[in-house]
Amino acid sequence: VQLQASGGGLVQAGGSLRLSCTASVRTFSRYTMGWFRQARGKEREFVAAISMSGISTYYADSVKTRFTISRDNTGNTVYLQMNSLKPEDTAVYYCAAEQLGSVRDVQPLKYHYWGQGTLVTVSS
Repeated sequence: VQLQASGGGLVQAGGSLRLSCTASVRTFSRYTMGWFRQARGKEREFVAAISMSGISTYYADSVKTRFTISRDNTGNTVYLQMNSLKPEDTAVYYCAAEQLGSVRDVQPLKYHYWGQGTLVTVSS
């Protein structure tokens, strides 16, 4: 499974960005998809996850009212809509995939496949 993330950039506080992650796999609908982020000098942390069907989602408390994860199984793509961005959201954002995983798997070690990361910078 290869994952390609895109959509990062520089945005002012209060602004929005949408990240995309496209998977090169025939059975995308069998993978739980997650977004993680890693700020400079910090450990990688869970942001959001979406179930294989897209029905169930799970968010970190720090983003649950501002971010929305969604997926398009026809297009093999998962999205992260980020609104009301804050400087503390600045990080490299990674998409991840785990076959038959759970949306409540918040530990990075639970995910087997990772994208290359896309940098999000929020200026104050």
